[in-house]
Amino acid sequence: MSKRSWALIAATLVSIIYGVTFTLAKDVMPKYVEPFGFIVLRVGGSVLLFWLLSFFGPKEKIALNDFPRIVAAALFGVAFNMLTFFKGLSYTSPIMGAVLMVTTPMIVLILSALLMKERMKKEKVLGIGLGLVGTVTLILYGKSVVNASNAFLGNLLVFVNAVSYGFYLIIVKKLMDKYNAFTFVKWIYTFGFLMVLPFGWSEFQAIAWATLDHDILWKIGFVVVFSTFLTYLLNLISMRELKPTTVAVFIYLQPLFATVFAVSLGKDDLNGVKLTSAALIFTGVYLVTKK
Repeated sequence: MSKRSWALIAATLVSIIYGVTFTLAKDVMPKYVEPFGFIVLRVGGSVLLFWLLSFFGPKEKIALNDFPRIVAAALFGVAFNMLTFFKGLSYTSPIMGAVLMVTTPMIVLILSALLMKERMKKEKVLGIGLGLVGTVTLILYGKSVVNASNAFLGNLLVFVNAVSYGFYLIIVKKLMDKYNAFTFVKWIYTFGFLMVLPFGWSEFQAIAWATLDHDILWKIGFVVVFSTFLTYLLNLISMRELKPTTVAVFIYLQPLFATVFAVSLGKDDLNGVKLTSAALIFTGVYLVTKK
């Protein structure tokens, strides 16, 4: 199997894990763990795992002049990205948050054209457009857009989160071309942890560990190990072979897999609108990912 095929499989696995995470994280937050406390848990747990893994990885030395780029990747890809998304989600409705999140591929396409001088191919633009239509339909269909305490601020923060992630994908691509992922990812998460700690420390301290049952602990563990640590690694593997716009378009698959997971648990049902949305999403992803 080619390196590109492995990269596409890695990007698909990320979408499947995130799709499952939507259901699991909702069981934990905010009843047992407050959002910023959960971010400290996720990033802190991942820091430990990445440093442990680095002992088995290649031994490369990072040039001092690359650390500002690593700090920028930590800011846009970990700290700012997670904090604005969780805060935005607490102000707006989950539905609007999800709709705004899937504007990321469009943002990445524009940023890649401006910053990396990447050509906007018609097929890519069409694919991203089809995926966007399918995903927005899937998210909005039959859902209520109420339940928002400050919709404008919440929507703005989620949109800022999408732009932040777009910047991260472009910043980290330069590091991928120079180093092995294992060399710098531990540093991205270490700097990211130092950035999120002041925001989430009090919420982290407020977690009543003694009252958490095994089911909740298992879900927290899943979000730390799979949804944060493993997805970050898989994303970096996919970015070695794929362009930022191609990696970004896999975000469209997340709500789709979330729906499939919810249906399998009996928490949602299948119908024509959902199947049509799925067809549009798969067509869009195919057009963007095919050479």
